[in-house]
Amino acid sequence: MAMRPHAPDRMTDTPAGARGAVAAAPAAIPPVVAGSAETQDAFAAHAAAHGGRLSAAMTAYPNAPTPWLDLSTGINPEPWPGARAPADLLARLPDPVQLAGLEAAAARAFGMADPARVVATGGAEAGLRLLPRVIHAADVDIVSPTYSGHESAWRTGATRVHRIGAEHMRASAACVLALVNPNNPDGRALGREPLSDLIARRTAARLWTIVDESFVETEPGLSVADLASDRLVVLRSFGKFYGLPGLRLGFAIAPPGIAERLRTLQGEWPVSSEAIVMGSGAYADRTWRTHAEARLRLQAEALDDLLVRRGLTVLGGTSLFRLVSVSGARRVFDGLCRAGILTRPFTGPADWLRFGLPPQQDLGRLDDALRQAMR
Repeated sequence: MAMRPHAPDRMTDTPAGARGAVAAAPAAIPPVVAGSAETQDAFAAHAAAHGGRLSAAMTAYPNAPTPWLDLSTGINPEPWPGARAPADLLARLPDPVQLAGLEAAAARAFGMADPARVVATGGAEAGLRLLPRVIHAADVDIVSPTYSGHESAWRTGATRVHRIGAEHMRASAACVLALVNPNNPDGRALGREPLSDLIARRTAARLWTIVDESFVETEPGLSVADLASDRLVVLRSFGKFYGLPGLRLGFAIAPPGIAERLRTLQGEWPVSSEAIVMGSGAYADRTWRTHAEARLRLQAEALDDLLVRRGLTVLGGTSLFRLVSVSGARRVFDGLCRAGILTRPFTGPADWLRFGLPPQQDLGRLDDALRQAMR
């Protein structure tokens, strides 16, 4: 299978409830000999910080078979197959009317009545990085462990950032409470009803809630994007479920004042014509979306069966990725890399590995590689 680049994906590995400064990101991989133990150790440290970095994996393991199978993130292995932007659109600047059409199509797909609350961004990552510039908070609670981009985005200026466990989110009195639902990397999910109640109580107290729904297409019943709260921001990702992370398209769903400030910060052309055309087409394709939801569930079940058969313990996840526990996880990670398969290790807990969903035709390759790596 030809390799498609996947979007980087970072997690905060500190145990839930821990507070204080996050550890610094690993230093750049040093320019050592390709394939050496030093290169492999340096790459493992980077891989434990976030997914992706396929070129670095190839340098660390130059003798691995190709093409590589990148399972280090959570991307639909069968992307939406619709039409791309025509050449004439790419020869001029993106059209504001077509951008508004994309946001309206997204609003319909999200079950929203007001498309003015939907702001297109260059991926959910771009949206979350802008939030500290439009919501001025003295303190932020982040439900952890989770995607570390939220923490690094808020660790600016004088904002105090705390990691809290899921069991403490209802008691949070922070100016901002941020959570990923369903969560990355463990798939932990808070149902729509209790989450809506939490948002209502925080809104009444004039406190903000940020809900990152980057993986919610795998469990659409969890979404709170349609709630018209004036203290709620919802982030959505296009590339993960639709299998097109390189398109760099996401959305921030926000109250009108925040939405307008986000648009001002991004300028006239926040996303490309390619993103506008493909996003508009994909969100209108309900048939594909329904079939993809069902197919991904079946493929995730098949992946679980394989992982359990090879002696790994499945801890959770979504239908786009599975989190496992395995003794000697670093050794297993290394063995899979030698077979040209990139997964996502962790520094804590060190027995965790995360597997993105492989294409159906590559299950046999993964099975063979795991059999070797688990010896």
